[in-house]
Amino acid sequence: MNQYSSPCSSGCFHCGLPIAAGVNYLASLEGAERNFCCLGCQSVCAAIFEAGLQSYYQRTPEGVLLAPPPEPPKDIEIYDFDEVQQEFITCSGDLRDIHLLVEGVHCAACVWLIERRLQREPGVQLANVNLAAKRIHLRWDSSRNKLSNLIRVLARIGYSAVPYDPENAEGVIQKANRSMLFRLFFAGFAMMNLIWISIALYSGANKGEFREFFHWMGFALATPTLLYAGYPFYRGAVGGLRVWQLTMDLPIAIGLSVTYAYSTYITVTANKVGEVYFDTVTNLIFVILIGRYLEGMFRHQALSATNRLMELQPRVATVINEGKEQIIPIRGVKLGDHVLIKPGYKVPVDGIVLEGHSTVDESMLSGESVPVNKSSGAKVFSGTVNANGALLVEVSSTLQNTTLAKIIRLVEEAQSSKAPIQRLADTIVPWFVLVTLMCATLTFLIWNTESFEIALMAATSVLIITCPCALGMATPMSIAVASGLGAKHGILVKNGLVLETLSKVTHFVFDKTGTLTEGKMSVAKMHTAQNIAGKDVLCSAAAVERYSEHGTAKAIIAEAEAHHLNYRDTIVLGFHATAGLGVQANVNGETVLLGSAEWLIRNGITLNAGLQAQAHELEAQAMSCVYCALGNVHVAVLALADKLRDDAQQLVNELRAASIGMTLLSGDRKAVAEAIAQQLGGMEVIAEVLPQDKDRVIQRLQQDGKVVAMVGDGVNDAPALIRADVGIALGSGTDVSVESADIVLMHNGLDKVRLATLLSRRTLLTIKQNIGLSFVYNAIMVPLAMMAKVNPLVAAITMPISSLVVIGNAARIRNLFKNEKS
Repeated sequence: MNQYSSPCSSGCFHCGLPIAAGVNYLASLEGAERNFCCLGCQSVCAAIFEAGLQSYYQRTPEGVLLAPPPEPPKDIEIYDFDEVQQEFITCSGDLRDIHLLVEGVHCAACVWLIERRLQREPGVQLANVNLAAKRIHLRWDSSRNKLSNLIRVLARIGYSAVPYDPENAEGVIQKANRSMLFRLFFAGFAMMNLIWISIALYSGANKGEFREFFHWMGFALATPTLLYAGYPFYRGAVGGLRVWQLTMDLPIAIGLSVTYAYSTYITVTANKVGEVYFDTVTNLIFVILIGRYLEGMFRHQALSATNRLMELQPRVATVINEGKEQIIPIRGVKLGDHVLIKPGYKVPVDGIVLEGHSTVDESMLSGESVPVNKSSGAKVFSGTVNANGALLVEVSSTLQNTTLAKIIRLVEEAQSSKAPIQRLADTIVPWFVLVTLMCATLTFLIWNTESFEIALMAATSVLIITCPCALGMATPMSIAVASGLGAKHGILVKNGLVLETLSKVTHFVFDKTGTLTEGKMSVAKMHTAQNIAGKDVLCSAAAVERYSEHGTAKAIIAEAEAHHLNYRDTIVLGFHATAGLGVQANVNGETVLLGSAEWLIRNGITLNAGLQAQAHELEAQAMSCVYCALGNVHVAVLALADKLRDDAQQLVNELRAASIGMTLLSGDRKAVAEAIAQQLGGMEVIAEVLPQDKDRVIQRLQQDGKVVAMVGDGVNDAPALIRADVGIALGSGTDVSVESADIVLMHNGLDKVRLATLLSRRTLLTIKQNIGLSFVYNAIMVPLAMMAKVNPLVAAITMPISSLVVIGNAARIRNLFKNEKS
């Protein structure tokens, strides 16, 4: 089998998709004729071969596409092709979003430099750097600038970037870690040998005939160490200076260079007075590299929840085509395909079950450990695990449109977002390096009057010990850990601002139906006027309501089916629904109205006094009443009951104990809403509100100075969710309105609202702790360095420790839900 053979002999050589009849796009590549499905694939393939990237098309024996090589291609123009970009971007016309995996980012100054440099490029609308995950969220206008040009801009300031792909990101990270380990080992080897030279010099050899010999030995070891192991510091420093920006690598590079230059001067001139500090140079490089390696390792561990989400996406799917099983790459699966999911396999796409019975583990999406039963008509989601039965699924969403992809995208956006509290760090960090250089200069000038060598060591200590990294990571690390943890437990947070705002909420507004109640209405009672047959009323009502998607309609239809009424054969004409009021239609030549009392009154119908009195009694028992009129006569009242959620009382009790105000917002009759509120111990009730007016209620509460969180179903409550300071949508993860809500709960459980609130408060507390720790560190250590109480080696040790403390404190957020379970 040829190493570049197509996954399917009749498929396109580039994308693997079937080639339509009559399509004839051919190209001769490396002496073989290749077939393509369109001119775009043919052109891209030619460009890939011309760039020397033929390995892109390598296949495994099973026909599965291998991931592209992790190394950035020499010809980065390949990333400008739409066909190549479509695997990495989301777009709306020329406006495109992409996540770039970037090498070389290690501190807040790097973040500041990259963001501001990219934002100066034409067409760039957004450039947010995720320091914790070393990724850039980039939004740009492709008609004004090319992606390859933006990657080149990053390269010019010392950062290597490629489009982020979970399949090869781990390889890129491992490559960067391997490179750092090589430099670390080299520095360690030089340091150990220089220790012996230093011992000899400090033991008296600096005054004997071997003084110059040991100096030149130190020079021979320190020079390659500085050039190779210290290269990352110089690359970062020079990259910033090229664009007139100061990075945190600059003080380190200056400290190393000055110490090395002075030692070289003593060695070359054979000066009999001064001392050499080659051992200090190698020690500093070794210790700082260890610190950065540990920072990267701990960051990776802290984000383990997010990393596991990204590993859930299967790479292949078993498609049933003309009765035959065919394993194809996930990118080749199309809408409408039939996919076979065997027991123990991951679900590769979102879809609807056509055949089979099984249970599916959806814990990584919903946070619920109990497997969910699946049979014909049920929805399944990409990344979940099929347990014990085979399922045949029709594909409804693929690749970036699946629930899993949307979750990952939300988590990535949240991790790269900036909370308002981070403005403090963003304001300070750009000036931090300048203040560091000024403090080091001042220290040198003061101590130089006493001793040049003391001045040199003290100034170097100041350059090394001051670190904005801890301050810069205080917020993004906390948000990154919290976002990943929330996603793991079915709480999707859109951005860092939401976490900060939710912790300050003073008032919760709850939609009643489907939020505090289960939203599964059922007909509890039906009262009819005299001489009116209840079955006839129910049959006509069900005939009309079968055209509606409202919960009330489903309850009436279920009641009709329970009585085996033949309502589907009834002729219904002119169906019309008015949101928040009711429906009307013509059934067998007779007008039928169903809805609120106001709906009947608006249509000129006089309410039956007896039925109205019974309706008031039912509403006092927390039942919703549907008024029914046949032939312009009020003939019946149907009472619908909805059960309170099991966890509603616990949530309300905890919010009340925290002195948080609550409002029940409902379109139902006021008596029904008040009965529900009474069952929950009482709260403000605003009832009989149309969906389009709910946001006005939120606005009024905000005008009263309250920070409002709205909890709703994410669909009918979209305007109110947008208006609220924090919008929380309960849903299955696919039915919710992700665009309108700030927090999406993947499982219909009110306990997730409580957990989200706890998560936000813990995150904000951790951010404040981390900022405080970074300030305390610099406030203590910088004066000590300026007083020459700290030598450069101690400075190099304490500097990364401050960052590790911040990372470790942020990682403690992961214990929040463990404590809850215990």
